[in-house]
Amino acid sequence: MSTELLKSRLDHAFGQLDADGNGRVERDDLLGLGALILVGFGESPTSAAGSKLVDGFESVWRALSGEVGDGAISPEEFRTGMSSVLSEDARFDAVLRPAAEAVAEMCDTDGDGVVEAAELRLLLSAFGAPCGEAETAFERLEHERGVSVGELVEATRAYYTLPSRPGGSL
Repeated sequence: MSTELLKSRLDHAFGQLDADGNGRVERDDLLGLGALILVGFGESPTSAAGSKLVDGFESVWRALSGEVGDGAISPEEFRTGMSSVLSEDARFDAVLRPAAEAVAEMCDTDGDGVVEAAELRLLLSAFGAPCGEAETAFERLEHERGVSVGELVEATRAYYTLPSRPGGSL
């Protein structure tokens, strides 16, 4: 993946995480996104699934903030930290996979192992994505009925590590 494409994707992710628009991602921003996901799916933060999601987001925060150490992450620090995490499969697995799995499992509201378009739409709305983005994501993933939880996690990893497909991102 080109450096500029990765920078663009990470800057977009930073913008989604910077909930208060102050130009810094703080712990509350990341946990606030987790709260939006929990509310969207009607899940309690103390349930097994909710705790897994909160723990996953907390782990991501610890890893990223550990790289900068001041409790707030600038766009440049976010790019550096995420690039480091994404540079090795083992780091992705240790830092981002638990959160990505928790989110993907949360999306599978009926527990059938498949995330359907309506479930993905609900998730993407928590990230502030336009309504049509879920359908576009499904088209890019080339699945009619839905994607497995594992496929959604791998699509997340691939979005930040593999070259873009013609026509855009994921």
